[in-house]
Amino acid sequence: MAFDGITIAGVVKELQDTLVGGRINKIAQPESDELLLTVKSGEGQQRLFISAEASLPLIYLSGANKQSPMTAPGFCMLLRKHLQNGRITEITQPGLERIVHIHVEHLNEMGDLCKKKLIVEIMGKHSNIIFCDDKDMIIDSIKHVSGLVSSVREVLPGKPYFVADTTHKQDPLLVKKEDFIRTVSTAPMPVFKAIYTSYTGISPMTAQELCYRAGIDGEQSAAALSAEDAERLYQVFADLMQAVREGSFAPHIAYEGKKPVEFAAFPLTMYRTDGLKAYSSISALLEDYYAQKNAISRIRQKSADLRKIVQTALERNVKKYDLQLRQLKDTEKRENYRIYGELLHTYGYGIEEGAKSFEALNYYTNETVTIPLEPELSAGENAKKYFDKYGKLKRTYEALTGLIKEVEEEIRHLQSISAALDIAVAEEDLLQIKEELIESGYIRRKGGGKKVKITSKPFHYISSDGYDMYVGKNNLQNDELTFKFATGNDWWFHAKGHPGSHVIVKVKTGEEMPDNTFEEAARLAAYYSAGREQGKVEVDYIQKKHVKKPAGAKPGFVVYYTNYSMAIDADISEIRQG
Repeated sequence: MAFDGITIAGVVKELQDTLVGGRINKIAQPESDELLLTVKSGEGQQRLFISAEASLPLIYLSGANKQSPMTAPGFCMLLRKHLQNGRITEITQPGLERIVHIHVEHLNEMGDLCKKKLIVEIMGKHSNIIFCDDKDMIIDSIKHVSGLVSSVREVLPGKPYFVADTTHKQDPLLVKKEDFIRTVSTAPMPVFKAIYTSYTGISPMTAQELCYRAGIDGEQSAAALSAEDAERLYQVFADLMQAVREGSFAPHIAYEGKKPVEFAAFPLTMYRTDGLKAYSSISALLEDYYAQKNAISRIRQKSADLRKIVQTALERNVKKYDLQLRQLKDTEKRENYRIYGELLHTYGYGIEEGAKSFEALNYYTNETVTIPLEPELSAGENAKKYFDKYGKLKRTYEALTGLIKEVEEEIRHLQSISAALDIAVAEEDLLQIKEELIESGYIRRKGGGKKVKITSKPFHYISSDGYDMYVGKNNLQNDELTFKFATGNDWWFHAKGHPGSHVIVKVKTGEEMPDNTFEEAARLAAYYSAGREQGKVEVDYIQKKHVKKPAGAKPGFVVYYTNYSMAIDADISEIRQG
């Protein structure tokens, strides 16, 4: 994921084609570090979204509107005063810097034509939106940076605007072949790092892509590049720079499964072609990509409270389990105490008064054992003492055996809920998990209210042979799928030894299910389990009629005694979602 100089170049090209000549109709500041400009141009009404948020700086055309505060911040009011109804005359990018200059001309109070510049800097934590006059003097900025914060550059009203050169990188649009080969080949670092540390606007991901296109291992030492490798690397570098100069962009998002992992303003050939999605607009790509990323982040944030409840309960039960195991180990001596008591009853008549121990033949093992004695007690009293110890430890053992089984089940139940939180994709999924936690007593229902209506549905996939495959997102859905939705001859899949989803494949009357469908269903069971990160996952599968739910079992827990198994990877990228 890189909002690098090439991506900025793609955005600038799109803004030049769309906004230049248009008039700024509305200016809003939805958040403290965001602007939303509404521009009327020959292309119709457009919204330009700009964010200087440190963790996610952005600039792109957006189809969405955002609610603004009742009282506009001072920076927004200043822009409205100067730029409202102003005409955008030019949008530029200096070299491949992560900077966008929006040139605007407007009439002042006296009716004179004035020129201003809105400068957007997409630079991580140093991102900013700076408003300058035609002499590059700062009028104001969305973030003020004083000399106490930065000794390199102050961003304050009345200060001159400039870009500090702290990295000493070269402009890749101007580089010559000989300079490129010399710069990259002599750098004491891996090839891909030599590229992105030497040239402005090139991200590590772009550098890796260039190495891949040139057939070079980007991790190898730059000093080890042969003349042919360096020549090939320059050629793919030059081709990409030429495409940037010409404004020839082909935006793509790379997916791993259903998850967006990278984007670029050009095709990412180092990813599988079936995992790439092409876009006609860089803005559409950015809006789509960050919407998907934000959806994932939002679900993670909204699930944080539930995760904390589950994790706290899990830690408490694991501690209880460890303590009970130690206590159970202490009961291992109980049979010795019973035998000591029996042997004292059998042979105790020969014990001398005041003896501290007694040797006797253990008729169970034909071995001689030494029995410690309390010298002040008789043989019968010592025997009673050992029988009492035996009885106490036996009762403890029997109680602990039942308790340990309950705690083991509770730990597995909590682990399964944790796995369900990992695969939740919508707020409705979290509501159903919360309902399970309420029913299990981990959360109290507020005000004794009624159960919420659950709208979450299982995942639906279609196998390459056309069979419907359903995946439970949580324990309640697993029970619903297995015992209410599936019929007797449908096939049931689950990752062995891991908390995870039940997968149901609906059979077709009169047809034998193909091997490919068995494998794809097993991959789904592997992927939607806690074992997905392993190379191979063992998956059990059986017809649903052989799967039973014990009385009183936790949600999602089943038993089966005859099943098939296969070890398979968790790659579901080629399985079509219904």
